[in-house]
Amino acid sequence: MKNKSLDISIVLPVFNEEKNLVQLYQELAEVIKNAGIKTHEIIFINDGSTDDSLTVIKEIVTKDRNVKYIDLSRNFGQQIALSAGIEKVSGKFIVIMDSDMQDPPEVIIDLYNKAKEGYDVVYAKRKQRKGESVFKRLTANLFYRILRSITRCNIPVDAGDFRIISAKVANILKQMPEQHKFLRGQVAWIGLKQTSVEFDRDPRKSGKTGYSISKMLRFAVDGITAFSDFPLKLATFLGFFVSIISFILMLWALYQRLIAQQYVQGWTSLILSVLFLGGITLIAIGIIGEYIGRIGSNIRNRPLYIINETNLEEEDKE
Repeated sequence: MKNKSLDISIVLPVFNEEKNLVQLYQELAEVIKNAGIKTHEIIFINDGSTDDSLTVIKEIVTKDRNVKYIDLSRNFGQQIALSAGIEKVSGKFIVIMDSDMQDPPEVIIDLYNKAKEGYDVVYAKRKQRKGESVFKRLTANLFYRILRSITRCNIPVDAGDFRIISAKVANILKQMPEQHKFLRGQVAWIGLKQTSVEFDRDPRKSGKTGYSISKMLRFAVDGITAFSDFPLKLATFLGFFVSIISFILMLWALYQRLIAQQYVQGWTSLILSVLFLGGITLIAIGIIGEYIGRIGSNIRNRPLYIINETNLEEEDKE
């Protein structure tokens, strides 16, 4: 049976990080040793990597029985990969972090020590974001401030997924099976006792980020639609606003024709009005469609992920 009394579990989603994995593992092992953590596990989740990441992970596994891996059948996305790891952990505390070396492993000591003070969630708050473009920093800051203002959840600003959570929080996350995951929002929604520690985020050691602009946009849409109905309210407001303006214009046109005895001129204004109304309608339909699409995904109730292979089953048999 699996050991249920591990001090800490470290969950690491991996997508094309073959050049970073060995150094990451070595630094994690050193941090665990210096922190005096007696029992631990490191779980790599290979999220459909197309390079030799899985091969490197298996080589690490042969050298350390505390290292586990889950190989997903394809690329399901970082949030799903993290969920797969969280569902399999055995630790009293679970560290969630990226495998691109931007999250410094030594910060785990601060997170762990703070969690032992009685906190269920301790998230790592960035003081600096080294190696990131001005565009990415500005858009990230804008997104999280907008998200925080339109939701009822106190989602922390300047914090990513790098954090430590208690087994209690992990068990609650397992009961939240929605298909479009936004973990940092889910953790904030749970509440309980939360705090933060500050750190300087490092630039990538090697390789390129897996988050393209399109993926970041999809991530933002997932975050907003998962925790706010503001877009639906906005669509309703725009509908009422356009209706009021249209009604006023209609009264003005009737006045001009029946009282002032003048024809309302303006082919250009008519076309612009039609295009404006059509645009508002399409925006509203698109917003509603996003929400309906998410309802459909959850109703289909497909598994969040499919495991191709793992060594966690071997541990279950012991």
